[in-house]
Amino acid sequence: MSAALRQYLLITANYWAFTLTDGALRMLVVLYFYQLGYSGFALASLFLFYEIFGIVTNLAGGYLGARLGLNRTMQIGMVLQVGALGMLALPEPQLSLLWVMAAQGLSGIAKDLNKMSAKSGVKILLPQQQQGRLYHYVALLTGSKNALKGVGFFLGGMLLSLLGFQHAVLAMAAALLLVMCLTQMGLTQELGKSNAKPKFSQLFANSRGINVLSAARLFLFGARDVWFVIALPVFMAAELDWSQRQIGAFMAVWIIGYGLIQGLAPKLTGRPSGARGPCLSWLAPLALSPLLIVWGLSQHWPVAETVVAGLLLFGALFAINSSLHSYLILALSREEGVSLDVGFYYMANASGRLLGTLLSGALYQLGGLTPCLLVSSLMLALTWLISLMLPRTLPGGQHA
Repeated sequence: MSAALRQYLLITANYWAFTLTDGALRMLVVLYFYQLGYSGFALASLFLFYEIFGIVTNLAGGYLGARLGLNRTMQIGMVLQVGALGMLALPEPQLSLLWVMAAQGLSGIAKDLNKMSAKSGVKILLPQQQQGRLYHYVALLTGSKNALKGVGFFLGGMLLSLLGFQHAVLAMAAALLLVMCLTQMGLTQELGKSNAKPKFSQLFANSRGINVLSAARLFLFGARDVWFVIALPVFMAAELDWSQRQIGAFMAVWIIGYGLIQGLAPKLTGRPSGARGPCLSWLAPLALSPLLIVWGLSQHWPVAETVVAGLLLFGALFAINSSLHSYLILALSREEGVSLDVGFYYMANASGRLLGTLLSGALYQLGGLTPCLLVSSLMLALTWLISLMLPRTLPGGQHA
């Protein structure tokens, strides 16, 4: 096994472990505080700092990655996640709204440092002569991450019912500490450290392709989270009367399937020689899928079956679009200072999640699931329009 492959596997294992706790923690927080009587908008506010600090972290994280190296920023993310889990281990009377928001903010910083480091590392570790396989490697990393996030959703629901909230977060903190120590001993190669110290002005992308792709990413992920993050689990609990385990299990299966399709995306989309064509082709059916759910509900189709079937269709199409985007950002990025471009791009990703999360809680509280689905379709239509400005070809004629 080559040194580069060993480093790739260690980074991937670290990323996987972090993803498990991230998915489990989100499900724990949503279900636990819903039990305590929090409204949809109050639940959304718990993730406000998570998304806001994610925006800042992605922008600054690319800079830190270029200055300190990606190994260090990845491990800093692990330390911060352990700290966030420790903050949430307090007894329930001490878990004020502001305290939980602060802990989630710390977790948001941790998550985006870890993700930026892992995804930037893929391009750096891949030999120049194998850059044509970049799409496959990115799809594998992203797909496996999301499959494990689905396992994390299931894990969160299960841990809440078996251990309770406080013991669950402590158990996850202990497991994460162990993984952090093991990967730290194995990581030897310093990745992503720029020879020239980047300036503050370089934090913002100066490539038109990256700017357009980032704007499209903002609305793409806003369209997912506007109904998936808060509205859907609350809808399942309040309207479908599903239990914690049922919700956790279903969300887990959905995310796992979503991750598997992401991993298969290169086979489904073929070899994109440009950015505009593939994005437009796969966005159009995705934008229609929330409208199909709304139409089915208006026709008085069985509610649970309609929402579940629509969610499965949405998830499959969204997975392909997301995988295409994850490849394109690396294909469009500079070789020197890749973390800066990736950080800027995922800043837009975090902005979309923030917008979607806030709208998810507010719209559901005002009108239920239907307004969330309509706004999701509108955001996807905006994504399609923005994608018209993507470049037709990729730098160097790259193919997947």
